Formats: sequence, C-alpha cells, structure tokens
Amino acid sequence: MGGFSLWHWLIVLVIVVLVFGTKRLKNVGQDLGEAMRGFKKGLNEDADAKSEPGAPSRPEDAAATPTATTAADKGDGDGNRPAGH
Repeated sequence: MGGFSLWHWLIVLVIVVLVFGTKRLKNVGQDLGEAMRGFKKGLNEDADAKSEPGAPSRPEDAAATPTATTAADKGDGDGNRPAGH
C-alpha cells in the first residue's frame, strides 16, 4: 500500500481532462500563471520599497506623503497650537 505509480497518475490525468476539458484547464493554467506573476511583482515592489526607505514605492504613495510644514503650521513652539486647531 505505497504511493501511486505512474499508471495511476496517468489515469487520474485522463479523468481530469475528460471531466473539465482542455479549454477550461488551459484557462486555469493561464489564470494561475498571471496570479504568480502578480505575486512576484508585488514581492519585488516590496523589496524595492525596503531598499529605498525615503522614496515611495508607488506613485499613489507620493501623493500621500506629508509635505514640509512651516512654523505657523506647528504652532509657536511652546506646545500651543495655532487658532482653529
């Protein structure tokens, strides 16, 4: 009662092809390949972001980064906020 032999795997493959058809299996393979490419691209973007800590990794992040603040934005330095905050 060991593992499956080559003949067992060939029979399983034939049954799968008969049940799902080659077109559907081709589409599943393409979808899986695209998902893997997207995953690798995401990993590479994450690695790039870690290598450049000051630079945003995506253009959307560049718009969300804080801009330089002035003394008027921060208050008078004594912990007092400007009026309206």
